[in-house]
Amino acid sequence: MHIRKKLGIMALVGALTLSMLAACGTVQSTATQGAGGGEKPKEKIVVNIGVQGKTGILPYAREKGYFEKAFASVGAEVKWSEFASGPPHFEALTAGRIDFGAVGGTPVVSGQTGGVDFKAIAVTSDGKKGNMIVIPKNSPIKELKDLKGRKVGVAKGSSAYNFLYMAIDRAGLKGDDVKVIQLQPDEARPALDSGAIDAWAVWDPYATTAVHQTGAKFLATGQDLNINAPSFLIARTKFTKEHPELTVLFLKTYEEARTYFVSHLDEVVEDISKAQKLDKAITAEVLKNAEPILSPAIPEYAKAHQEQADFLYSVGAINKKLDTTQVIDNTFVEQALKK
Repeated sequence: MHIRKKLGIMALVGALTLSMLAACGTVQSTATQGAGGGEKPKEKIVVNIGVQGKTGILPYAREKGYFEKAFASVGAEVKWSEFASGPPHFEALTAGRIDFGAVGGTPVVSGQTGGVDFKAIAVTSDGKKGNMIVIPKNSPIKELKDLKGRKVGVAKGSSAYNFLYMAIDRAGLKGDDVKVIQLQPDEARPALDSGAIDAWAVWDPYATTAVHQTGAKFLATGQDLNINAPSFLIARTKFTKEHPELTVLFLKTYEEARTYFVSHLDEVVEDISKAQKLDKAITAEVLKNAEPILSPAIPEYAKAHQEQADFLYSVGAINKKLDTTQVIDNTFVEQALKK
């Protein structure tokens, strides 16, 4: 591979950071105990869920109160934490601040490399339409090889980060041929609009929003390159061991929200565009392309995820070869999907 040196230095910093978090983070209990004399009352469980973006299943379910209703029925409470991208979920998992979240495959690889104690408990997307490289309206860039010498914004450790480097590799470019600028989505969009970066590797709804609002263009998508990069629901291992029944309930509730989401798309578009103050046409296109699923990590998805990890290792992005099956646990989703 051509991109070992640059990608390795950047990604190893992230892996070392996660390792230190895993070593020194203090896991906070999700259970709170009431006071009183005599026998202690039954603990009240607080289920902490991480969420990112505005158009996915979890943001929609939060808006509609799916999880609050489901967990209230068993005497548990739900709290939400918002994140700009996948990697911060793992810092929160390490600190015990969240129990569940939804992320792309690259953060899962980074989390495993860093020794975070978690499980990937379900697949939510095959990932083919999940990531894109976007260029400005009047950009002279016509194909991937034209990225040579250009500045490309991307959130470090995100699924788009891995996608960018796989795309670079397929174009026959070396890592040093492209100037990678580490930017979260809210930083990258203004940079693209102002010309501070020449391209942006990102996921939806950010990519489609840029195309609709500024006339930006898709340079490449996961579907174009046939890159299968599954996304996952993740869970803190300690929570799954202490509360297996609540882990199954989380997945059942996700599936309930997902089923309604995909079968009432026009209604969902209307609801999300109003609730999140988003353009209706943009929302409709993003949701149409999303094709969310809930599935165990069947061989096809497990193989694709392992290939991602192998690629990152081959270019020096992670410092050890992984067996990604070690963090995949289909037990809970298989129970949740039983009729």
